[in-house]
Amino acid sequence: MPIFTVGAAGTTSTGYEVANSLRFNESDDCLIKTFGSGGNRKKWTFSVWFKRGKLGGSYALFVAGTSGNDEATIRIEADKIDWQHYDVGTTSADAQLLTSQVLRDPSAWYNLQCVYDSANATAGDRMKMFLNGNEITSFSTDNNPSLNYDSAINNNVIHNIGRQSWNNSADFSGYMAEICFIDGQALDPTSFGEFDEDSGIWKPIDVSGLTFGTNGFYLDFENSGSLGNDKSGNGNNFTVNNLTSIDQATDTCTNNFCTLNPLSADEMTFSNGNLDVDQASSSPRTDDNARGTMGVNVGKWYWETKLTGATAPCVVGICFDKLRMGSDLSGSTGVYAIQNASATYAYKRENGTTAETSGFPNPVANDIMNVAFDADNGKLYLGINGTYYNQAGATGNPATGSNETFSSIDTSFFWLPWIESRGANQQALMNFGGGTSYTISSGNSDGKGYGNFEYSVPSGYYALNTKNLAEFG
Repeated sequence: MPIFTVGAAGTTSTGYEVANSLRFNESDDCLIKTFGSGGNRKKWTFSVWFKRGKLGGSYALFVAGTSGNDEATIRIEADKIDWQHYDVGTTSADAQLLTSQVLRDPSAWYNLQCVYDSANATAGDRMKMFLNGNEITSFSTDNNPSLNYDSAINNNVIHNIGRQSWNNSADFSGYMAEICFIDGQALDPTSFGEFDEDSGIWKPIDVSGLTFGTNGFYLDFENSGSLGNDKSGNGNNFTVNNLTSIDQATDTCTNNFCTLNPLSADEMTFSNGNLDVDQASSSPRTDDNARGTMGVNVGKWYWETKLTGATAPCVVGICFDKLRMGSDLSGSTGVYAIQNASATYAYKRENGTTAETSGFPNPVANDIMNVAFDADNGKLYLGINGTYYNQAGATGNPATGSNETFSSIDTSFFWLPWIESRGANQQALMNFGGGTSYTISSGNSDGKGYGNFEYSVPSGYYALNTKNLAEFG
């Protein structure tokens, strides 16, 4: 499968499909619930699928309690999973599991399960964590709760998903899907997923038949008008804070979409699930750039980029997988793109030299750039607001193969979506089809029904996601 970078879990074909996820943007985005009464505070199970946005830092997944109450948090801390419980008034954790393993793949969908059973006679089985179906056994900190210790989670206190409740911090950045909480049972991972018999990849299964218990809930994010809707049948709906229908995504653990990759970028700021990129510096370097998480060398692929910067828009195009980043970029091989500077150029870099052609029309702020890459024939079509152009400014047609912007692209390499900053205050909003941070006014999908694009996807071209890559890549 021609995927340059992609996470291990949730990327295989499966009989059970997850339709939606919820995108959190680290700006007080969270779901809030206070239970009317406490449930079983000695035994419960929590499961979530997530895909990370920003790395490093502290990012809350599931948190309970406020200052002056017992507190508990399941979060990502410096790229490790950190699960802690505090008694009221204490400053150090009464129980904590901090993994040795780090999670630093922003293209991956992960499945985390936390199983709490403080009534278990074996201390090491009172808090158990599973990642992608496998039990985590290596911890930097391994401090289990005392026998029959009451967790703040499942008490009648505030519970937050995506933010730390007692100080409104540690906002999550990225995507979450298939969130389940089971009140009163310590369940195995097989209640939530299974290993694919062909690929061995961990994948989700239908959880609707589980017994959730009184305070249990199941959030599938399929109702854009009620994103906190509980599908368990218990009516334990969450209040939505700073999240709207625009944050509902189709990038999920059963169909992983391309995003930008913060591990393969230079001097750029990412937001909105690594779909938006910003160069706000008043003195940026000319080679500040970023590339996507998925690369291809066969098939036909489509995506869009909305240019929202106050100055000349970002450069838009493709780069090959061996491109050097940052200050070395000027001597690199393997870029095909459109840039707007003192004039608008279609340009390519090969063998450390740059060839420019100035006939391409001028994109301006709020235009949407169309990118159609025909890797089967080594052609790239670049357009503005649905109209494609060759280097002389004549209109092209990706569906018929006429008047491409670039040809003779060497597809012995893998090629990735790419943008570059050429001035201060430049922003670009990417749309690979799995969701956007801006409203799509028309709505167009590819021939397989994937994606939500502003302009028509050329016939025979497809959105960059794992299902399409498996079939056409």
